[in-house]
Amino acid sequence: MSETILLSLFLMMLGIAITYVIMGRIHKKQFIYLESEANAKAKAIEYEAEHLLDEAKVKIQKDEMLLEKKFQDKELALVKQKTELSLELKSLEKKEKNILKSKANILKQERVLDALEKEKKEAIAQSISTLEKSAGMTKEEAKRYLLAELKNESQLEFALVSRKYEKEAQEEAQKKANYILSQAVTRYAGEFAGERLMNSITLPSDEHKGRIIGKEGRNIKSLEKLLGVDIIIEETPGVILVSNFNLYRRAIATKTIELLVEDGRIHPGRIEEVHAKVKDEFEQKILEEGEAIVVELGLYPMDTELMRLIGRLRYRASYGQNALAHTLEVAKLAAIMAVEMGGDEKLALRAGLLHDIGKALTQDHGGNHVDLGVDVCKRHNEHPTVINAIYAHHGHEEPDGVESAAVCAADVLSASRPGARSEVLESFIKRVKEIEEIALSKAGVVDAYAINAGREVRVFVDAGKIDDASVYLLSKEIAKEIENKVQYPGDIKINVIREKREIQYAR
Repeated sequence: MSETILLSLFLMMLGIAITYVIMGRIHKKQFIYLESEANAKAKAIEYEAEHLLDEAKVKIQKDEMLLEKKFQDKELALVKQKTELSLELKSLEKKEKNILKSKANILKQERVLDALEKEKKEAIAQSISTLEKSAGMTKEEAKRYLLAELKNESQLEFALVSRKYEKEAQEEAQKKANYILSQAVTRYAGEFAGERLMNSITLPSDEHKGRIIGKEGRNIKSLEKLLGVDIIIEETPGVILVSNFNLYRRAIATKTIELLVEDGRIHPGRIEEVHAKVKDEFEQKILEEGEAIVVELGLYPMDTELMRLIGRLRYRASYGQNALAHTLEVAKLAAIMAVEMGGDEKLALRAGLLHDIGKALTQDHGGNHVDLGVDVCKRHNEHPTVINAIYAHHGHEEPDGVESAAVCAADVLSASRPGARSEVLESFIKRVKEIEEIALSKAGVVDAYAINAGREVRVFVDAGKIDDASVYLLSKEIAKEIENKVQYPGDIKINVIREKREIQYAR
């Protein structure tokens, strides 16, 4: 029994020993693994630490370079600022020296002036003393003598001035009497002039008169300035009048106002917009009318410019006779006469149609309508007979053929038939055109319009070339030239307008 127990104890001790040995080996292997793992982590940490250290060194180097660059930039800025301050200081020192020098010069000049003033007073005193001795009078006696002489001279001048004003008053009275007489006489032609110099516009209501006038007259001023006409607001309900001697200008003005009234929006900006549109439409309408006339007469083809000028003749008049009506009359009469005399009907028709073509250019270009007509026809290679007819109908050349002779005869027939022309209207138109031309000939004048039956001329000047002080002188100059060159009844008002306008666009 005891042996069994001892054997069990031995075996148990042996198992414990074996277990201890096995466990020791297991723990040793675990230790070695943990040790190797720890070494690996340590190396990783060491590598990461070295990497971070390298990055930190690079960053420090970059920061050092940036700091060094900033320091250098600041140093350069300070050097530049120091240089500028030094230059400015030198400039101030130079200015100070100049100021001191100028001050010294001024003080010197003041001393010289004081000395001169003293010398002047001494010279005056000496002169007065010499005069008193020479004249045998004291200063007070001489003063009383001079005043008496001046009084006598003033009375003489007063008499001369009074005589001058009395004469001027008599002349003015005579002029006024002549004006009243002339107005009384010319009233007989009022209806005739009204028919040819005015267009009436019917308004939907009298409220539109207020819109046309605008606030403080702004709209009507813009209309008259842009359109170059006189707008007359009469007491007649629903009617306004557009007056001007230029048919073309008056027709454009009438159409512009009609469109503005129809639209209802009447303000300076809209007025300019509608006026530009109407002008473009009129130019197109004129060309279309010229083309229609040429086609109707069987004279196509013809140059576009010539057809446009033919259409424009509708808005020209000669001694009260419409230029286009006269031209068509001459063309048809010349064609009939040329056929009867054995000439070329079409050539006579063409020459008659173009004989007064220069009249479409005279209002814009001035000059003689014969020379203007010849120039434009030569430019477009018209037949020599057409050129000869233009020259011959005013006696510049002899007719070189049947067709030219027919045009000359037709022109006389059309112009001299009873009621065809009026000298009164033509002389009036010539006068107002001459007034406009005088104003337009002045430097700095942009536009000039004779309105109010030639009793007023509105002159628009370039604000960049004419200042406010020069406006008065310009108006006087224009008035003086009109007085010297133009024969007219009554007075003519010269209204010079200077307006500065700046336009910018917000984009």
